[in-house]
Amino acid sequence: MFKRHDLFLVKTHIWYVERLVWLVAGIDVLASSVLTATLHPNWAFSVLFVGVCSLLVSLTGFCIVGNILVLLGARPMIPSTALPGAKKDSRYYFMQTDRWYLERYIYLFVGVNLSLSSMLARFYSPYWLFFTGFVGLATVTFAFTGFCIMANLLYRLGAEPRLCRYL
Repeated sequence: MFKRHDLFLVKTHIWYVERLVWLVAGIDVLASSVLTATLHPNWAFSVLFVGVCSLLVSLTGFCIVGNILVLLGARPMIPSTALPGAKKDSRYYFMQTDRWYLERYIYLFVGVNLSLSSMLARFYSPYWLFFTGFVGLATVTFAFTGFCIMANLLYRLGAEPRLCRYL
Protein backbone atom coordinates (compact mmCIF):
# COMPACT_ATOMS: atom_id res chain seq x y z
CA MET A 1 0.00 0.00 0.00
CA PHE A 2 1.20 3.49 -0.72
CA LYS A 3 0.57 6.71 1.20
CA ARG A 4 -1.80 9.41 -0.07
CA HIS A 5 -2.31 12.97 1.06
CA ASP A 6 -5.84 13.63 -0.24
CA LEU A 7 -9.02 13.78 1.84
CA PHE A 8 -11.42 10.85 1.45
CA LEU A 9 -15.16 11.53 1.39
CA VAL A 10 -17.99 9.22 0.34
CA LYS A 11 -20.60 10.43 -2.09
CA THR A 12 -23.38 12.37 -0.35
CA HIS A 13 -25.47 13.67 -3.24
CA ILE A 14 -28.02 10.84 -2.79
CA TRP A 15 -29.00 8.37 -0.07
CA TYR A 16 -27.99 4.81 -0.97
CA VAL A 17 -27.92 1.48 0.91
CA GLU A 18 -24.36 1.67 2.21
CA ARG A 19 -24.84 5.21 3.53
CA LEU A 20 -28.21 4.39 5.11
CA VAL A 21 -26.69 1.33 6.81
CA TRP A 22 -24.12 3.57 8.51
CA LEU A 23 -26.86 5.95 9.60
CA VAL A 24 -28.98 3.16 11.11
CA ALA A 25 -25.95 1.56 12.79
CA GLY A 26 -24.75 4.87 14.22
CA ILE A 27 -28.15 5.77 15.64
CA ASP A 28 -28.49 2.30 17.16
CA VAL A 29 -25.02 2.47 18.75
CA LEU A 30 -25.60 5.97 20.14
CA ALA A 31 -29.04 5.10 21.54
CA SER A 32 -27.84 1.78 22.96
CA SER A 33 -24.82 3.43 24.58
CA VAL A 34 -27.08 5.96 26.32
CA LEU A 35 -29.53 3.23 27.36
CA THR A 36 -26.66 1.10 28.70
CA ALA A 37 -25.38 4.00 30.77
CA THR A 38 -28.75 5.16 32.08
CA LEU A 39 -31.14 2.19 32.23
CA HIS A 40 -29.51 -1.22 32.25
CA PRO A 41 -26.08 -2.61 31.34
CA ASN A 42 -27.63 -5.32 29.17
CA TRP A 43 -28.32 -2.70 26.48
CA ALA A 44 -24.64 -3.22 25.64
CA PHE A 45 -25.75 -6.36 23.82
CA SER A 46 -27.47 -4.15 21.26
CA VAL A 47 -24.10 -2.54 20.53
CA LEU A 48 -22.59 -6.03 20.35
CA PHE A 49 -25.26 -6.99 17.78
CA VAL A 50 -24.25 -4.04 15.58
CA GLY A 51 -20.60 -5.07 15.93
CA VAL A 52 -21.32 -8.67 14.98
CA CYS A 53 -23.44 -7.55 12.01
CA SER A 54 -20.58 -5.32 10.86
CA LEU A 55 -18.16 -8.25 11.08
CA LEU A 56 -20.65 -10.38 9.14
CA VAL A 57 -20.80 -7.77 6.37
CA SER A 58 -17.01 -7.49 6.12
CA LEU A 59 -16.45 -11.25 5.99
CA THR A 60 -19.43 -12.51 3.97
CA GLY A 61 -20.90 -9.44 2.26
CA PHE A 62 -24.36 -10.20 3.70
CA CYS A 63 -25.91 -7.19 5.42
CA ILE A 64 -29.13 -7.65 7.38
CA VAL A 65 -29.98 -3.94 7.42
CA GLY A 66 -28.90 -3.55 3.80
CA ASN A 67 -31.33 -6.28 2.72
CA ILE A 68 -34.18 -4.65 4.64
CA LEU A 69 -33.36 -1.31 2.99
CA VAL A 70 -33.28 -2.96 -0.47
CA LEU A 71 -36.70 -4.51 0.24
CA LEU A 72 -37.91 -0.99 1.13
CA GLY A 73 -36.64 0.33 -2.21
CA ALA A 74 -33.17 1.72 -1.49
CA ARG A 75 -30.50 1.13 -4.12
CA PRO A 76 -26.84 0.27 -3.45
CA MET A 77 -24.01 2.46 -4.70
CA ILE A 78 -21.57 -0.46 -4.82
CA PRO A 79 -23.05 -3.06 -7.19
CA SER A 80 -24.38 -6.06 -5.30
CA THR A 81 -22.86 -9.47 -5.72
CA ALA A 82 -24.72 -12.66 -4.98
CA LEU A 83 -23.32 -15.88 -3.65
CA PRO A 84 -21.43 -18.05 -6.16
CA GLY A 85 -23.91 -20.00 -8.23
CA ALA A 86 -26.83 -17.68 -7.41
CA LYS A 87 -28.83 -15.99 -10.12
CA LYS A 88 -27.51 -12.58 -11.20
CA ASP A 89 -30.88 -11.00 -10.44
CA SER A 90 -30.90 -12.35 -6.87
CA ARG A 91 -33.22 -10.33 -4.66
CA TYR A 92 -30.74 -10.48 -1.80
CA TYR A 93 -28.18 -7.75 -1.32
CA PHE A 94 -24.56 -8.78 -0.82
CA MET A 95 -21.78 -6.25 -0.61
CA GLN A 96 -18.89 -7.07 -2.93
CA THR A 97 -16.33 -9.41 -1.41
CA ASP A 98 -14.14 -10.03 -4.43
CA ARG A 99 -11.24 -8.20 -2.74
CA TRP A 100 -10.47 -6.20 0.40
CA TYR A 101 -11.20 -2.53 -0.26
CA LEU A 102 -11.50 0.44 2.08
CA GLU A 103 -15.20 0.10 2.88
CA ARG A 104 -14.79 -3.57 3.85
CA TYR A 105 -11.91 -2.65 6.16
CA ILE A 106 -14.14 -0.06 7.82
CA TYR A 107 -16.82 -2.68 8.49
CA LEU A 108 -14.15 -4.98 9.92
CA PHE A 109 -12.60 -2.35 12.22
CA VAL A 110 -15.96 -1.03 13.39
CA GLY A 111 -17.17 -4.57 14.08
CA VAL A 112 -14.12 -5.48 16.14
CA ASN A 113 -14.14 -2.17 18.05
CA LEU A 114 -17.86 -2.28 18.84
CA SER A 115 -17.81 -5.96 19.82
CA LEU A 116 -14.88 -5.55 22.19
CA SER A 117 -15.89 -2.21 23.70
CA SER A 118 -19.52 -3.24 24.24
CA MET A 119 -18.46 -6.31 26.18
CA LEU A 120 -15.89 -4.31 28.13
CA ALA A 121 -18.63 -1.77 28.94
CA ARG A 122 -21.00 -4.52 30.06
CA PHE A 123 -18.64 -6.62 32.12
CA TYR A 124 -15.71 -4.39 33.10
CA SER A 125 -16.35 -0.63 33.16
CA PRO A 126 -19.12 1.64 31.88
CA TYR A 127 -16.44 4.13 30.82
CA TRP A 128 -16.03 2.04 27.67
CA LEU A 129 -19.36 3.53 26.59
CA PHE A 130 -17.50 6.72 25.73
CA PHE A 131 -15.73 4.76 23.01
CA THR A 132 -18.92 3.13 21.70
CA GLY A 133 -20.55 6.57 21.73
CA PHE A 134 -17.62 7.98 19.77
CA VAL A 135 -17.92 5.20 17.18
CA GLY A 136 -21.69 5.78 16.94
CA LEU A 137 -21.21 9.53 16.50
CA ALA A 138 -18.50 8.93 13.90
CA THR A 139 -20.80 6.64 11.86
CA VAL A 140 -23.67 9.15 11.94
CA THR A 141 -21.22 11.90 10.91
CA PHE A 142 -19.96 9.62 8.14
CA ALA A 143 -23.51 9.08 6.87
CA PHE A 144 -24.35 12.80 6.76
CA THR A 145 -21.06 14.42 5.73
CA GLY A 146 -19.18 11.64 3.97
CA PHE A 147 -16.19 12.17 6.29
CA CYS A 148 -14.85 9.37 8.48
CA ILE A 149 -11.68 9.42 10.56
CA MET A 150 -11.04 5.69 10.07
CA ALA A 151 -11.71 5.89 6.32
CA ASN A 152 -9.24 8.75 5.94
CA LEU A 153 -6.60 6.90 7.94
CA LEU A 154 -7.01 3.77 5.81
CA TYR A 155 -7.15 5.86 2.62
CA ARG A 156 -3.91 7.62 3.50
CA LEU A 157 -2.31 4.25 4.17
CA GLY A 158 -3.25 3.21 0.63
CA ALA A 159 -6.51 1.24 0.91
CA GLU A 160 -8.47 1.44 -2.34
CA PRO A 161 -12.02 2.80 -1.96
CA ARG A 162 -15.10 1.97 -4.01
CA LEU A 163 -17.30 4.88 -2.83
CA CYS A 164 -15.44 8.11 -2.88
CA ARG A 165 -14.54 11.49 -4.13
CA TYR A 166 -11.16 13.04 -3.57
CA LEU A 167 -10.44 16.52 -2.26
